Amino acid sequence: MELNKQNAEMALQEASKSNPGVWVDHSRYVAWACEKIALHCKHLSAEQAYLFGLLHDIGRYAGVSSEKHLIDGYRYCMERGWKKAAQICISHAFMIQDVDTSIGVFDVSDDEYLFMKEFVANAVYDDYDRLVQLCDSLALPTGFCFLEKRFVDVTIRYGVHPATVDRWKKILEIKELFEKQTGCSVYTLLPGIVENSFC
Repeated sequence: MELNKQNAEMALQEASKSNPGVWVDHSRYVAWACEKIALHCKHLSAEQAYLFGLLHDIGRYAGVSSEKHLIDGYRYCMERGWKKAAQICISHAFMIQDVDTSIGVFDVSDDEYLFMKEFVANAVYDDYDRLVQLCDSLALPTGFCFLEKRFVDVTIRYGVHPATVDRWKKILEIKELFEKQTGCSVYTLLPGIVENSFC
């Protein structure tokens, strides 16, 4: 099945019916952030970036879970032939390529954990992986926000992990990478970010 906007939108709509939640609006804002930043990166397709952002949490269709949504999303996309989207379903949670830096709970089988451990260690990240990692930290369900607000939001829900600060540093490093490519602060590309960050 071809990965296009119609199929991706339909997938998210169906997933939202099977497991309604704020994750759906979050996914939309991640997609919009990916698109808006990619428009200013010559080597990226804004359409592809949007699709990868939209589907990054699609594994949540299977119900409320922690890290299980990563492998559920991977399988969902692989079944449809969406290989890069499948990778991003896992890679978006591991800006540092080590599953031990996870801030969630591995509510998966031993075999699934080993698969994810090997997959993350051996994945070849490109700027689509990095863009979704960044935009995942720029998007609340209510709109775009400064990274620090999202960092606090996630930490309140998941707690402080030994890798928390290193994960923040990596996201800030990725932000700098895209700001060199776009020639501006990524914040200036996201409408309503100031208002949403301070509400």
